[in-house]
Amino acid sequence: MPEVEKSPKRATGFTARDMAQIAVFAALIAALGLPGAITVGFSGVPITLQTLGVILTGAILGARKGTAAVAVFIALTMIGLPLLSGGRTGLTALASPTAGYLIGWIPATLVIGLLTAMILPKYPIVLGLLINALGGIVIIYLFGTAGLLVRTDLSPWAAVSTNFAFVPGDLAKVVIATVVAKGVHRAYPGLIRA
Repeated sequence: MPEVEKSPKRATGFTARDMAQIAVFAALIAALGLPGAITVGFSGVPITLQTLGVILTGAILGARKGTAAVAVFIALTMIGLPLLSGGRTGLTALASPTAGYLIGWIPATLVIGLLTAMILPKYPIVLGLLINALGGIVIIYLFGTAGLLVRTDLSPWAAVSTNFAFVPGDLAKVVIATVVAKGVHRAYPGLIRA
């Protein structure tokens, strides 16, 4: 494969290639909202594919570019674009019980990206699964549970137990993201720069 000439860095510290990757992954998260959402239980929290996009973003782009991609996506929803599943905007989500889950996407991506950089270039599947589960399930659920406690009358146990219905689907998303990230890092080593 021929060596590609490196793009000069912009004032943001991102090259043109970095910005293109950020835009593509922000668009991926938006596209994963198109199938819609299925609301489970009484909390109003929907099952969506967008968390798969968040996990993939951190696992493939790393902490810096991945967090930027999620921040771009959230910024687009905050200005009124209906990119969240079900055609919701960011302001609608922040006014609902799902606020904590949306906010949790940024630290989840950051943690997944930071920890993924530590296991590269090999990207062992077991460590990838653990990292993606930590960020894509544990961190998002922590923020989501906090949001439920602030936005609803749920007891702490009820807020935590609301997440149980989502665990099987989120575990499947973690497996999918890990397998995809392993393949991407094998094909494009150095995608996450230390």
